[in-house]
Amino acid sequence: MRTEVITVQTGSRLTVRNITAEADRFVAGQGDGLLHVFVPHTTAGLALLEFGSGSDDDLRRVLNDLLPPDDRWRHRHGAPGHGRDHLLPAFLSPYATLPVLGGQLAFGTWQSLCLVDPNGDNPTRQVRFSFLPG
Repeated sequence: MRTEVITVQTGSRLTVRNITAEADRFVAGQGDGLLHVFVPHTTAGLALLEFGSGSDDDLRRVLNDLLPPDDRWRHRHGAPGHGRDHLLPAFLSPYATLPVLGGQLAFGTWQSLCLVDPNGDNPTRQVRFSFLPG
């Protein structure tokens, strides 16, 4: 298994960051297999969506509606509303396994791999790519 960790800057507010290009670079020339993507954080997740068409804005809005960044949460360390950040991985998994064919991600036409991070207290995230050859 080949593996690599990348660092992603996500900023100080709920961020949906397209990491498809980084995943493409990792699998380029690898042949057929599976790409496993893992975010080793309790406040971040992954989403497959049409990035840049408004879907990323819609996802941010839905997450803010579903998990408001206010002080209702029992988990209370960090910035106000940080407790909701720890619920995100229950809705957006911190891992994804994606098919790779001929060294390319086998995505649909408009699919993108996105890191979703609501945690403004920690603007730096790690993402682990692991390639399992077929």
